[in-house]
Amino acid sequence: MGLVSFFKEAGQKLLGHKEAEAAATQAQAAPDDAALQASAAAANQSAAAAITTYIGSQNLDTSALSVEFDGASGSVMVSGVVPDQETKEKILLCCGNVHGVGQVNELITVDAPADESQYHTVERGDTLSAIAKTYYGDASEYPAIFEANRPMLSSPDKIYPGQMLRIPA
Repeated sequence: MGLVSFFKEAGQKLLGHKEAEAAATQAQAAPDDAALQASAAAANQSAAAAITTYIGSQNLDTSALSVEFDGASGSVMVSGVVPDQETKEKILLCCGNVHGVGQVNELITVDAPADESQYHTVERGDTLSAIAKTYYGDASEYPAIFEANRPMLSSPDKIYPGQMLRIPA
């Protein structure tokens, strides 16, 4: 997959003011301003830890992952090894569906490769039924989309504009 783009202003609000300020601090810091550079680096590490914790809270194994956050660009770099394509895709969605993240660069190796899922970015007025009708031709297939995005989705009714969803084949 490589690089995946997300809506930076949509998603889980995991990053506090410190992490949000890291972008401004890092962008403004002169290369020789060690204090500002150190502050930005600490905020980026804190943001990466919050994203890693969020991935783990979704019952996804983070033991073989490395997550880095760059506040200046609003990007996440995630690398490591995962057992299957579904796990990889869920990890990418966990990283990208975070407020303040605009792109995810991935270097994830999959032990059991499979075809990639399609993705859908939720727009205002979308429902899982409408999305299922678009991709499968049958609105009653919405549980397949819901299950493909669990545990990140707690209810079929809790989707929001800008959120990216997996659409399994």
